[in-house]
Amino acid sequence: MLQKLQRIISEFFVTRKIERKLQLLVSNIHKSISCDACSIFLVDEQNRQLVLMATEGFYQEAVGVVRLPLNNSLSGLVVKRAEPISLDDCSQHPAYYYVSETGEEAFHGYIGVPVIHNRNVLAVLTLHQKAKACFDVDSETFLITIASQIADNLAHARISQDLDDILNADVPRGAFHPIAGLPGAPGMAIGTSCVMYVPTDIKAIPDRKITDIDAEIKQFESAVKNVKQDIAELKIKLAETVPDDELALFDAYLLMLDSQSLLGETVSHIREGQWGQAALRDTLQDYAAQFESMDDSYLRERGSDVLDLGRRILRYLREDNEKDRVLPDRVILVGELLTPANLTQVPIEKLVGVISRHGSRTSHLAIFARAMGIPAVMGAELIPIRKMDGCKLVVDGYKGDVYVNPADEVQQRYQRLIDDEARLTTKLQELAGLPAQTEDGHRVTVFLTSGLTADINPEKISQADGIGLYRTELPFMERERFPSENEQCEIYRRILELCAPRPVHLRTLDIGGDKALSYFPIVEENPFLGWRGIRITLDHPEIFLVQIRAMLRANSGLNNLHILLPMISNVAELNDALALIHRVYGELLEEGEEVVMPKVGVMIEVPSAVYMAESLAKRVDYFSIGSNDLTQYLLAVDRNNARVAGLYDALHPAVLKAIYQVVQAGHTYNKPVGICGEMAGDPAAALLLVGMGLDSLSMSASSLLRVKWVLRHFSRNRTRQILDDVLKLEDAELIRAHMNHVLELAGMGVLLGAGD
Repeated sequence: MLQKLQRIISEFFVTRKIERKLQLLVSNIHKSISCDACSIFLVDEQNRQLVLMATEGFYQEAVGVVRLPLNNSLSGLVVKRAEPISLDDCSQHPAYYYVSETGEEAFHGYIGVPVIHNRNVLAVLTLHQKAKACFDVDSETFLITIASQIADNLAHARISQDLDDILNADVPRGAFHPIAGLPGAPGMAIGTSCVMYVPTDIKAIPDRKITDIDAEIKQFESAVKNVKQDIAELKIKLAETVPDDELALFDAYLLMLDSQSLLGETVSHIREGQWGQAALRDTLQDYAAQFESMDDSYLRERGSDVLDLGRRILRYLREDNEKDRVLPDRVILVGELLTPANLTQVPIEKLVGVISRHGSRTSHLAIFARAMGIPAVMGAELIPIRKMDGCKLVVDGYKGDVYVNPADEVQQRYQRLIDDEARLTTKLQELAGLPAQTEDGHRVTVFLTSGLTADINPEKISQADGIGLYRTELPFMERERFPSENEQCEIYRRILELCAPRPVHLRTLDIGGDKALSYFPIVEENPFLGWRGIRITLDHPEIFLVQIRAMLRANSGLNNLHILLPMISNVAELNDALALIHRVYGELLEEGEEVVMPKVGVMIEVPSAVYMAESLAKRVDYFSIGSNDLTQYLLAVDRNNARVAGLYDALHPAVLKAIYQVVQAGHTYNKPVGICGEMAGDPAAALLLVGMGLDSLSMSASSLLRVKWVLRHFSRNRTRQILDDVLKLEDAELIRAHMNHVLELAGMGVLLGAGD
């Protein structure tokens, strides 16, 4: 049974056309289970109906025609309950809805199983048999297993235009109804999509329509010719060192490149209007599926040879395409898992938005997008990336919504909101030179959070009280080796000089987790709970000592350096780190360097540090709460996993109480407590943090003036009252709603983002 299950799922995944995908599914289930009919109905939520999409056993003429009411049918009851229903005679059930077009009057036994994705029922798989008897348990569990495994794939297929055409949609799906993702970086944008994909990932190549078919075919044939020449030359080069039987592989490659099936099918796809890369992608995937289904292991392995050839051809096609490609004026970058490096591949004056299929608000891409003031949507798992290239898009970074080929009404509404936001930004510039203080004059220190020297300029610095967090790992990530002491010293000196006399908090190297160095690979099953941050640098003191030396030397004559230690989880780690810092300080004095001992603080971002806060406070000069990681660890939510990112909320009562506890512990020992991370730049959260008594907030430049604006409209006593009200609430959604209401009453609803 397991082999049957694996085959059914595998064939469902590799089949692209939705009609064929669903028909193949019900046919394979029909063959595998003792039943007289198997069908699949898709939920059409807009019309409150279930549409028969494929069947094996019912009349084929009913496919696409039969529509069952969601509120008055057996399959509709399956959707309502979101659980299987099994009956020995379905016609006797009160919810039975007779449809003559299917020929179902001959059937009695029934099972309906929901296909559920992210708590939403997408479809119902049904089995029927003529006998008046329930299906056995094995059949039911087999169907449940299939339904659970196809859910993600089916959800992606539903978004594609193929399915919209089958459901006779009058407009493209995205015209009025958005595809939901997660808010990544605030703001809204209208532009044209540009798909960014990993060159080695054939499946990620997007569709792209062409007009000059003959030129595209010529380009493809030229790429094939270049690959044939490369292989022929490689064969000659290896002829003296490689046995003849091994050289036969090159002959096989050349035969495949002359094969009319491989080349002819690709050219055929190009003639249908598809660009060469996607045409080759479709041909290669068809071949790969054929080879994978073969019983002979030798033949199955030949599928990898075809893919290898395909990648060689793609390399030449890609070089030609990238050379000739003209980017639109307003680019919205789209990809599977975009990185900060991808942002640099588009001229900054053209980049207006970002959409990543994976990741969340606290992914490094989202953090960089916010620093650059670019709206971003993360975790948009249902985005049909293949079909997105060159589409008109609306990106709503507040709600996490994406509109594909938006209707005129949608574009006009968002253009009005974009214009309103531009006016707000202009208005907020009036606060640039004013301090961040409450209505009754209580001063709050506001810092910038950064990681790139290019992201720090005199204008941004003038709006802040310094830099509350500088991520020193980014210069390490940009190189192919560890930067030397002098290289680090130059980087830190520029930042310290630019900000002097304002303080700069340099965090020591914090790699691991989702921050990898190509020259220092760390492979772990659970990297966020593994070897990262201070754990690495204490295990490799040579890295830590060099960095501390560079920091202390860079601070000479400026004296605005603060050192911040990440991922401290116990007193022993802190003692070891402090010992190394004092050792470097002593050595530099012995060498005649004019250095001073900087203030040293720890990041509170591990739950154990919350409970050890008083012990830690005795040993350091200040605390900086890392709200991103602290929230992640307290809630056991991987912040880069879109499946659970909806559970990640810094306004969770547990997070608020943990932060409050740290503030009280720090202040018990007269140590200032600051906070960095996305929570600090959230205007609603900032009110609560000030109410708790936080001494400083560190945020991206795009958030700074908004936070100033909010703080200047509330007294400190009012923030304490708001905090008291919030601490009585037991749910993050209730807290978020309460804070939104507070802002709206204060006339600051515009900070909540796009409205309807």
